[in-house]
Amino acid sequence: MSSENTLDDEDTFKILISTDIHLGYLEKDAIRGNDSYNTLNEILNCAKINQVDFILLGGDLFHDNKPTRRCLHSCITMLRKYCMGDSPIHFNILSDQTVNFNTTKFPWVNYQDENLNISIPVFSIHGNHDDPTGAEGLCALDLLSASGLVNHFGHSHSVERIEISPILLQKGSTKLALYGLGSIPDERLYRMFVNNQVTMLRPKEDQDEWFNLFAIHQNRSKHGPTNYIPEQFLDDFLDLVVWGHEHECLITPTRNEQQLFYVTQPGSSVATSLSPGEATKKHIGLLRVKGRRMNLEKIPLKTVRQFFIQDVVLADYEDAFMPETPQVMKKVENLCYAKVAEMLEDAERERLGCPLTPEKPIIRLRVDYSGGFETFNTSRFSQKFVDQVANPKDIIHFLRRREKKEDINDEVHVDYNKVMKSAAVEGLRVEDLVKQYFEAAEKTVQLSLLTEQGMGKALREFVDKDEKDAIEELITYQLEKTQRHLQARGVITEQDIDAEIQKFRDSKKNTTEEEKEIKEAMARARLHRLERGETSGGLDGPAFEDIAMDSDEDTVPVPSPARGRGRGRGGRGRGRGAAASDPKPASRGRSQKASAPSQSTSILQGASFTFGLIKSSCPLAFQATTKKSSRKGVTASYAEDSVTIDDSDDDIPVMKASRPPTKSSTISSSFSKYSSQSQSQSKGIAFDDSDEDDDGHNPFKGPSRR
Repeated sequence: MSSENTLDDEDTFKILISTDIHLGYLEKDAIRGNDSYNTLNEILNCAKINQVDFILLGGDLFHDNKPTRRCLHSCITMLRKYCMGDSPIHFNILSDQTVNFNTTKFPWVNYQDENLNISIPVFSIHGNHDDPTGAEGLCALDLLSASGLVNHFGHSHSVERIEISPILLQKGSTKLALYGLGSIPDERLYRMFVNNQVTMLRPKEDQDEWFNLFAIHQNRSKHGPTNYIPEQFLDDFLDLVVWGHEHECLITPTRNEQQLFYVTQPGSSVATSLSPGEATKKHIGLLRVKGRRMNLEKIPLKTVRQFFIQDVVLADYEDAFMPETPQVMKKVENLCYAKVAEMLEDAERERLGCPLTPEKPIIRLRVDYSGGFETFNTSRFSQKFVDQVANPKDIIHFLRRREKKEDINDEVHVDYNKVMKSAAVEGLRVEDLVKQYFEAAEKTVQLSLLTEQGMGKALREFVDKDEKDAIEELITYQLEKTQRHLQARGVITEQDIDAEIQKFRDSKKNTTEEEKEIKEAMARARLHRLERGETSGGLDGPAFEDIAMDSDEDTVPVPSPARGRGRGRGGRGRGRGAAASDPKPASRGRSQKASAPSQSTSILQGASFTFGLIKSSCPLAFQATTKKSSRKGVTASYAEDSVTIDDSDDDIPVMKASRPPTKSSTISSSFSKYSSQSQSQSKGIAFDDSDEDDDGHNPFKGPSRR
């Protein structure tokens, strides 16, 4: 379709859509180290071949919060190669760019910078892997934004109220409002939606002429009562939602019958977990928007490594063997060998005629050995396929069906590992494990001083960002605050103390006060580390060091660490020849804590350590939309900013020009209040799937239902 000029005219936006590229994933692996780089190169090359107007990334461009020098160098090299050039830009930006790009000192789109030559602009929100951290609240995307290669948008600085202001684009007669919201912890964003603290602004004039595109990076599938964002929370004036974070490729737009918008989920561009959702074919999307109509063309990625996964339940082969059958383990091993060989044959057939596809596929065989069976040596089994697969160390994964939970009546002799153990730990987050533990534990072993949310946050800082004092500081901070509360109340008896502590704890649960206390405790932990002259672990040395903070917390000013000669040597020593996940030696001049695991500690080990510690201690002016029953009575104040441009350029493709004054690229408008309920009956856009396009000339066939 890209070669047919009849599909593309001066009124059609062409947008390449991709999410979750995870650049730098397993970059130190001898076989899979270049997979993410090859795929990004293919995505950018596809954008150049199709001559798109811009690229839209839905978060997680990088896999690590602090990408390595190699990762940043490769990304900058590819962006410069494919996105810089003399090709003209055929669309205008009409909104106030100082609001749209509020994370940089160059608050204008990169192609309007007089010092840059951009041919394909890249617009991106941040994900949960490359979220802003540190006292300045910066992320890797901000480095690319400062260098003029990426336009980072959708970053909310407030944790109390979010106002999403769109980037207003116009190409010919087509008007596109691009909304974006970077990753925020799901529980917090869920609560903000419920409390009517999320507002999406939109122009007052000509509302029905704008095509509304929204990029979001959150959990779409339900992982808990509030650990996801329901589609019904989003405003119903939207036309298409690009959903990031979910790795399963469901790129064909699906219609939400309640909100009457479409949702596309491009999925990840590289398999980062050996789960069934990653085994689906990877795609990116070529979105065409003309007026109020759209068309999405699915483009399969050819450089993605093949991934095959199968499940084997040994209890289903009772005709061939039973647990008491002689040499049963030999028969089980032969069965697994046959299954793996079958998947390798399927991979070889699919790879024929695709020279860009890597030779060695990823193979995963999940074996359910419930019913009395035993496991065999997986290392010896994997040696048979070491030259044929890309993951020889984890081909076989043994698991059992989850058994009924045992009653925990003994507070003293609680087996925490048994409480926390699940059939598969892959994909679980620290907060999930903390929540699972306290859901399974009896009331006698519940927290009496701390909250589950606070402990989950501290544990995440401890495991993910190597903040060794996070848990200790949280306990100390909460203990001091509780003591002051009891002294102020004048409570004396033991029974009254217990009741007052419980009441004090419950009053802060899931409130803004609790979030502020957690941030204060984490800031104290970081301050103590800096006072000792230590830095958070990283491979990139002083140039990329910052203070590890939670992705969406307010910045807390802390003194910068001294950049001494001795510390610089230590940073280089840790960085050379060590993987990003390798354990780091203890810092010089600091005693190693016996109970604190290293940065490479697994989530379960970190959680076990924590639970033991617990047990021992105990533009254009915009109008805010009004939501329906789930968000009653949302109102927002807004500021009007009236600016003008030369109307003579409306019907002429706009060439790149020097950066205009801040308010010379917008048009003056008056506005009227909008209610999402008022147009819910007539809402709807025309969508045509490219797979059903018979004539091959007009992807926008079918009348608009608006």
